[in-house]
Amino acid sequence: MTQIHYPALDIPRPYGLFIADIRDRLDAKTALGLLEWRPDWCAAQFRFSNDHLDLGLPDLDFAAAAAAGIKTVVVGGAPFGGRLPPEWIAALAEALRAGLNVASGLHDRLHDNELLRKLAAEHGGQLFDIRGSRGLTLPVATGRRRRGKRVLTVGLDCAIGKKFTALMLERQMIARGINATFRASGQTGILISGGGIAIDSVVADFIAGAAELLSPDNVPDHWDVIEGQGSLFHPAYAGVSLGLLHGSQPDAIILCHEAARMHVDGYPDFPLVDIQTGIAQHLELARLTNPDVRCAGISLQLSQLPKADHAAALAAMEDRTGLPCVDPAITGTDRLIDFLLADSGSQRG
Repeated sequence: MTQIHYPALDIPRPYGLFIADIRDRLDAKTALGLLEWRPDWCAAQFRFSNDHLDLGLPDLDFAAAAAAGIKTVVVGGAPFGGRLPPEWIAALAEALRAGLNVASGLHDRLHDNELLRKLAAEHGGQLFDIRGSRGLTLPVATGRRRRGKRVLTVGLDCAIGKKFTALMLERQMIARGINATFRASGQTGILISGGGIAIDSVVADFIAGAAELLSPDNVPDHWDVIEGQGSLFHPAYAGVSLGLLHGSQPDAIILCHEAARMHVDGYPDFPLVDIQTGIAQHLELARLTNPDVRCAGISLQLSQLPKADHAAALAAMEDRTGLPCVDPAITGTDRLIDFLLADSGSQRG
């Protein structure tokens, strides 16, 4: 298997997850992702008050966390636009004064803040910025067909299950003896996997090239399971999604959707497109770099529906699309994997 040598991401553990003033789970994707996939790394939470989102971890102040052996405060929120609010900066300054490290995947870099740089130097802490190239020289895309196989998770919106689906696919493919690797393209996926490229922080000319670097030539039976970002139908983030789609050169896409969501999150004037339109437009655009791309199924989030309606929702989606439909958190992804392998020529290990 081809190895990709990303810049080192060796963040001291255990982590304390910084929730600050977050109330909505959709705004705490990083914290929730780490807690879901790396629970043994997460030992505390930091909240401004007990009214804010509770992850079920011990509430500690920074001094108590340092005394308890916590090494790094990880910014667990993803505020709109990836900005670091002033009140968060003040709190993270206190974390550094307590001797803790700080890690963040926001667009506002810790290293660009003079106060945080000064306090890290004074108190022996380290600052870890997850976004950015972290020393990589990013190429312009070539569009050249690459060896190996690739599946990309895409969505009708943001925060709709693309990362979770990709991680579940990798986990269950490996369990079945299939040669597969999760490729992280966002801050939370990078923290979970220890490597990757935050595609939404790449200069536009190099987005597709970064995606090529993320999933280079590989042995014929290897699957890169590439984490999707944004949505082609999002009024703010479609450009990121298109560059990732072209550079990933997927042999297959998995379309992610939430059964109860009716409009783009935070944009009530933008209704979600119907599922068939979503599939067709992704495939049309993906054919620029892989004419043989296909849709291998639907990942449907059912958490907002009553449990009694889950089976009917999955069945209805399968009837509409003619594709396997799963909720990875409830049913797993085996039906998607079966469909991926059916026409791909991939063999179990």
